[in-house]
Amino acid sequence: MHQFHTSSLLNVNHITNNHLFIHCPPKHHRRNLTIQSSSSSNHKNNNLVLATSAALLALTLTGVRTSISFAATLPPVVEVVYSEVVEECENEELKAAFESYKSKTYALTVPLRVVALRNSVPPLWIKNFIQSQGKRVKFRLEFRGTIEDIFSELSKTIGTGNVTSKSAGAADIVSLGDSWVNSAISKKLIEPIEGVDDQDWFRTLSDKWKVYLRRNNEGKSDAQGKIYAVPYRWGSMVIAYRKSKFRQHNLAPIEDWSDLWRPDLAGKITMVDSPREVIGAVLKYLGASYNTSNIDSEVNGGKNAVKDKLVSLTKQVRLFDSANYLKAFTVGDVWVAVGWSSDIVPAAKRMSDVTVIVPKSGASLWADLWAIPAASGVTNDELGGRVRGPSPLIHQWLDFCLQTQRALPFEEEIIAGASPSALDINTPVPKSKNLTKNKPKLDTNLISGVPPPDILTKCEFLEPLSDSTMLDYQWLIGSMQIPNNGFMHKLQSFMPWASKGSQTKLM
Repeated sequence: MHQFHTSSLLNVNHITNNHLFIHCPPKHHRRNLTIQSSSSSNHKNNNLVLATSAALLALTLTGVRTSISFAATLPPVVEVVYSEVVEECENEELKAAFESYKSKTYALTVPLRVVALRNSVPPLWIKNFIQSQGKRVKFRLEFRGTIEDIFSELSKTIGTGNVTSKSAGAADIVSLGDSWVNSAISKKLIEPIEGVDDQDWFRTLSDKWKVYLRRNNEGKSDAQGKIYAVPYRWGSMVIAYRKSKFRQHNLAPIEDWSDLWRPDLAGKITMVDSPREVIGAVLKYLGASYNTSNIDSEVNGGKNAVKDKLVSLTKQVRLFDSANYLKAFTVGDVWVAVGWSSDIVPAAKRMSDVTVIVPKSGASLWADLWAIPAASGVTNDELGGRVRGPSPLIHQWLDFCLQTQRALPFEEEIIAGASPSALDINTPVPKSKNLTKNKPKLDTNLISGVPPPDILTKCEFLEPLSDSTMLDYQWLIGSMQIPNNGFMHKLQSFMPWASKGSQTKLM
């Protein structure tokens, strides 16, 4: 008998008629590979056994890919017979190895860090996205109170070349308002999204979105420009009024922008302090577009007519303040609130006597979009001087957010706004049967967050204004002469953007 010690778990018992028989030994003998020939006096068999031992040792150590190289030394037929004990041994070890594998946490997960506007991402999205990616994604979602907060972080980190790991500038993707995109592009705070034409999510966007989103490297609209941001929800400016107060004082309901100039509402209105929205309301009242580029030639009466209506509006509105305009409305100090649907609709739902309308002559549209911070070329000292690169999951996140089923939280009014697909007036907005079930009914002309089709056709996204038009805005706002008001302070702090063709919208 010839013995050969190896790490094999098998015991070769004997060879008979060029057949090799192998059985599982007891556990305490597993390190012995014992080979017996059928005739110990037969020198040829001994040589065969030794050759077989070497071959089996090589098979054990290197695997089946080495078996062909030993074909000349192995017997013509090698029959490996596993007993039930072998199968039991292997099953136990495989099971133990699998359990060990499942308990391990591997570093080969793909990170995706998202910084979003608070209350703009449905909670169900977070759960569903993690489930769709499995264990390979390390998903982190953070929220900021306003778009201005996110923009400020980008400016202080990417703008100064000092990106910290916890800042919005180090995120893979962030929320931006549509009115901030052009300034973010011109300041090189965000980078274009590459390869959009090959992405499913881009194909689902309507032509209206594609035209609106294309910008040049200065942030201005350009049919040949690149895509810097992707919408995930949108809405409109709306007017809300307290029905109980209107009934009490026998006032006619509000239907359009012109109603804001009614004498019976003087001092009873609160409004956001966005220059584009305030002057835009005047332009709509005068029958012009929000995106009027030459006020003197496109508006009857020119800048002076706009100035007169703007001054008279300041006598109607008690408070211009994006941060506090709803507080005055909810406590009853004013009876009318003019602001973004993302603010007003949730507040109105908590009240019992409010009507919310999109003016029949149309309103401005807003959108929250995903953008990629332009930190790819910025060295991060906190990461040992390494350069940040965009996550490979960015396109998967965009594709996920634009899938048809993502619209459900908007349709059921869990989150204010509408999905990008709802912008197409040829696609009817579904009305869920459960929309008003066990929920307070809101008196509004919005349909699942979308203006009626005849009004939607008159609504507009705010496009970037030219430098000359921005100077007109500065002159008009200056004519309002509102002392000690945050509106003027904010306007002046944003006016340096005018020289770069940027619009100002304070979220």
